[in-house]
Amino acid sequence: MTHSTTIKVRGYHLDLYGHVNNARYLEFLEEARWSFFEERGDLPWFLQSGLALVVVNINIDYRRAATMNEVLAIDTSVKSVGRRSAVMHQVVRIDGSDTVVAEADVTFVVYDGQQQKAVPLEGTLKELLEAMQDE
Repeated sequence: MTHSTTIKVRGYHLDLYGHVNNARYLEFLEEARWSFFEERGDLPWFLQSGLALVVVNINIDYRRAATMNEVLAIDTSVKSVGRRSAVMHQVVRIDGSDTVVAEADVTFVVYDGQQQKAVPLEGTLKELLEAMQDE
């Protein structure tokens, strides 16, 4: 299941060349992931679980510069769910078009704050993520 979040490019997102700074895409992608979990996941359960999803790898392909006042649509979905990690796929487009600005795969593990370590992805959390996975 894919979720879309829109973000308008503001002046403070830009670098000296007048386009969105590459580091800002990390913030855009994170905002879209939070929105995805708020609207499609069981965020209250997750926040009370004591678990955290910790990003361990991000691969971003930049395809086109985004500039001031453009509206970006960020499509987010769960790409795969494994035993120890899961991958979310995100595509940043110019809203209302097929123009891809960037594409990312974000790998995360489940971190248990009480145990202070990454734990297997299982139980309710695994079921929630699999239910949000693209077919």
